Amino acid sequence: MVAATPCAVVTGAATGIGRATALAFARDGYAVALVGRRAAPLEELAAELRESGGEAIASPADVASPEEVSAAIDAAVERFGGIDALVNNAGVGGSGPLLEEPLELWEETLSINLTGAFLATKLALPHLIERRGAVVNVASVNGVLAGPGWTSYCVSKAGLVMLAKCVANDYGRQGVRANSVCPGWVRTPMGDHDMDELGRAHGIDREGAYELAHRQNPLGRPAQPEEIADVIVFLASLRAAYITGAAIMVDGGSSAVDPTAS
Repeated sequence: MVAATPCAVVTGAATGIGRATALAFARDGYAVALVGRRAAPLEELAAELRESGGEAIASPADVASPEEVSAAIDAAVERFGGIDALVNNAGVGGSGPLLEEPLELWEETLSINLTGAFLATKLALPHLIERRGAVVNVASVNGVLAGPGWTSYCVSKAGLVMLAKCVANDYGRQGVRANSVCPGWVRTPMGDHDMDELGRAHGIDREGAYELAHRQNPLGRPAQPEEIADVIVFLASLRAAYITGAAIMVDGGSSAVDPTAS
């Protein structure tokens, strides 16, 4: 009997870490279901993966919508026969200090960053149990360390870390592993946008802002999306068969440094 091609579902797959993760899964022989709000870049990436000999489908969906997430999960199962890995990567960065953050912004951030992951995981879990699969949540160093004025963002990322721990605890005996990756700054469209804002505040350009943000980083630079993707795909694979409930810092060492010492 020929083994089925493993399938990975990646949310927020159109750009940045999600796109790099989809490419990395395809490189490792996975079929990939691409989920995100924008159809055009998803279709372009699916075509690119198919042209390179892989299998991929595009499933435009808002992860905050139970109906749309359900349709995306169903499409992956119908096309590829099951799900071996779910990567909850979809997210937004809008946030503010608590007294300045409107309820609407709090609810939007939590609905996309955290509730979206809850919905996707809940709907994918029966299929992951069937194939003894894995969940990887893309959290952030700000799921562990507070950032300045980023209330809902930090809270949502902390929730992703704990969501993975809960899934690991509750479903490990059924063969499912769940972990989080916690990136620092990454050169993505979202990271570039934030660096542009930082640069304007300090009268410097984007590259100067990245340098400023990494003065206390041991490696002295932001990550490339592919460097995060490689960790995600590792955690989803059987090479990480005894890793579950973990939050892996992928931040160039920033979280190892005491900022008060300098």
